Amino acid sequence: MKLARLDNCPEIFHTLQGEGVSVGKAAVFVRTSRCNLHCRWCDTDYTWNFKGTPWEHDRGIKHDKAACTFEISPASLVERLATYPCRHIVLTGGEPLLQQEELLEAIRSLRQLDPEWTFEVETNGTRIPDPAFEAVISQFNVSPKLAHSGMDAALRIVPAALTHFARNPKAWFKFVASSNADIEEIEALAQAHQIPASRIVLMPEGRTSQDLDRHSAELAARVLEKGWRFSDRLHVRLWGDRRGV
Repeated sequence: MKLARLDNCPEIFHTLQGEGVSVGKAAVFVRTSRCNLHCRWCDTDYTWNFKGTPWEHDRGIKHDKAACTFEISPASLVERLATYPCRHIVLTGGEPLLQQEELLEAIRSLRQLDPEWTFEVETNGTRIPDPAFEAVISQFNVSPKLAHSGMDAALRIVPAALTHFARNPKAWFKFVASSNADIEEIEALAQAHQIPASRIVLMPEGRTSQDLDRHSAELAARVLEKGWRFSDRLHVRLWGDRRGV
């Protein structure tokens, strides 16, 4: 399978979940490479914005595919994950649902070692998970992309997938918002796909604590109005825009 490369190793790291309903929970993150979307502000564009691709990004740079990719077998991934003291894994990306078969093999092997392993998946909400994969996941953190991502709605919004996740009690919907237009777009998505208000989580935009502070108070007020949840971004508070933490 293809993972992101960091310091000539796969991007796997023990940290605290920084956002969403599991914020503050110790976890081992596994960052997959490749994505089917191309958000212009993506902070992990090294997983998809490679040289020769036509997509625009705010950073204005392209990445070398080979230098940013770490090829690893499911068995080797299991060996690495088994060395950590933590038994909670967050599969992130990129888009992990592009590699369900290999990830499922690794998950099943880990559960044979210890049935207490639990798994979260971070997804952009454009792919319906395979039933076998969905069954072994404890929580889906679904992040539909809004208009400010720079992509056409036809690419970033897949109605069947969003409706599927809305009906799954293991799925939470998290959005980064900074404007009234974002709030209105989230409301429209929730109505169109019957997303329960109790499973919508809003987070402030920003890559520094100062950025988060500028948006948090107003965003919290809107969350109270709508009956949604508010999540800070703990990893930004603690480590800023660093990788591998």
